[in-house]
Amino acid sequence: MRMSVRLNLPREVDSVPAVRRLLRCALTNLRVDRQAGSDLEIALTEACANVVKHAAGAENFEVHLDVAEDRCSIDVVDQGAGFDITAASVASPASSSERGRGLFLIRALAENVRMQSSARTGSLIHFEKSFA
Repeated sequence: MRMSVRLNLPREVDSVPAVRRLLRCALTNLRVDRQAGSDLEIALTEACANVVKHAAGAENFEVHLDVAEDRCSIDVVDQGAGFDITAASVASPASSSERGRGLFLIRALAENVRMQSSARTGSLIHFEKSFA
């Protein structure tokens, strides 16, 4: 079985728990391991929270979920101002920093993480998780 969903969400805080619940329901229905599911929920939450906080100029954002019994693929796309991928690619945030942990967590909890961003055209973050 496989479930694919494409959501167009308003760029607001309430969108984050809504999309997280949808992912949790899909993973539960497919009987995905709870730890792997929790990792994906955290990664998705971080990706969506980054859009809500940083995607200046975007009114909405899209989330594409492709969930199967053996893997999950997620894309979070916005049409905001973009971000500096080089700066975002720092291996880990400073221990004294209160910011910058979102992408670090996504990289730690997911696989095949890819980011694209350009000024005025928006950003994409893609990540996957394979299930044993």
